[in-house]
Amino acid sequence: MIMTISEITEKLRQLEVRSSLLEPNQPERDKWSAPVFQYADDFLTSVHEKKTYVVPEDVETLSDFKIEEEGKSVGEVIGILQKEVDTPGINPASGGHLGYIPGGGIYTTALGDYLASVFNRYSGIFFANPGAVRMENMLIRWMNRLIGYPDSAFGNLTSGGSVANLIAIVSARDAMDIKANKVATSCVYLTGQIHHSILKALRIAGLAEIQVRLIPMNNLFQLDVKALRQQVDDDLAEGLSPFMVVASAGTTDTGSIDDLQNIGEFAIAHHLWFHVDAAYGGFFMLVKSEHDKFRGIELSDSVSIDPHKGLFLAYGSGAVLIKNKEQMLRSHVYRANYMQDAYFTEQEPSPADLSPELTKHFRGMRMWLSLQLHGLKPFRACLEEKLWLCRYFYHKVAALGFEVGPEPDLSVCIYRYTTNENDDNQLNAWLVEKIQEDGRVFISSTTIEGVFWLRLAVLSFRTHRKHVDILLEILQREVGNLISSRKEKSY
Repeated sequence: MIMTISEITEKLRQLEVRSSLLEPNQPERDKWSAPVFQYADDFLTSVHEKKTYVVPEDVETLSDFKIEEEGKSVGEVIGILQKEVDTPGINPASGGHLGYIPGGGIYTTALGDYLASVFNRYSGIFFANPGAVRMENMLIRWMNRLIGYPDSAFGNLTSGGSVANLIAIVSARDAMDIKANKVATSCVYLTGQIHHSILKALRIAGLAEIQVRLIPMNNLFQLDVKALRQQVDDDLAEGLSPFMVVASAGTTDTGSIDDLQNIGEFAIAHHLWFHVDAAYGGFFMLVKSEHDKFRGIELSDSVSIDPHKGLFLAYGSGAVLIKNKEQMLRSHVYRANYMQDAYFTEQEPSPADLSPELTKHFRGMRMWLSLQLHGLKPFRACLEEKLWLCRYFYHKVAALGFEVGPEPDLSVCIYRYTTNENDDNQLNAWLVEKIQEDGRVFISSTTIEGVFWLRLAVLSFRTHRKHVDILLEILQREVGNLISSRKEKSY
């Protein structure tokens, strides 16, 4: 059907009227924003009274809340969010979140995201928004200085540690010239405590056939450097090619920090790419008393570090730091004809040239705003508090008769209740269930060499001594009930 210009003009007028609904005026914005902000304020006001874990109901109604031609009222939408999203499962905003590695969610994150979404600035290329790129690059340089990298180092703000590890591994692959014909004879060295995102990244990066060497650990769950040396010697003798060693600066399971100094010196001497996964532990370097634990991190070639962990930002805030910027660019720069205008005015490296992402959320705003409004002092104090809370719990739970793992390096520790029976693993799994049923706090568990351990992970900015004391109270109560029950059965 061929339309005349006047018909097209009328069609456009009608469509403009309907599409303008996406541009609400001030009263219409208030109609939505007022109840949304009120709901957020109510949530923040009552967050300390809310349960940390709520067992989900068998029946959910979110699937029936269809996307339809006509919009729904803001009250309906908030109602379904409260029932189906904000209530069941783990409440990561709670100070009682003591499982996995808790995320953050400080209020300034939300303000930064709100501004970034309203401005809708594209932060991928310098040409598009010089200020946004300068802001993100300033944050990268600040983190590089924190870990002791030179001014020439660079990096990228990512969605989390998984993408950060992937960028580092891809950069390492290309820098070390691991072509397809070399993959099967190349070796990567790590421990069984390394985060699983490293192995996932190796697979995604086309290195699924690489020789993965699991290096034994010492009794502190740290990589055994002597065993690393022996394994590399053995691989060289077999004609294989040592490629990369991955160390942890705070493992997820136990919070252990590997001997970064000795691993780094060994990696340099043997021309290995040295990557440090500091996603959880890296920002504890802000606490001056802990700085020596990270000695040697500056010898690495790359580091992953998560602001949504140690800086308490909301989920979706990771970072990768790479000592040699050119190695990072080599793997990630790509040019497109339609973007040719953007390449003539670059004064700063563009984030799109340093990661797989082209379109990306303006992540820098949430981090920059938080650091500018708060300053560093409260972050340092909060991190130090988490260290001491973990040490407090470690000694308290041992006094209750629990077996404990190594004294914590950071804010994670493992513990378990043991008996003379043969069901200790099931017993500790039962304790996890009891704590989750109580709901006031949430913990997680892990299995190391066949042994079931309970974990305490303290990293929520809202976690204080009262939350740790609640956990201790529940553990003491449930163990007491268990002992009483077994005594009754023995008569």
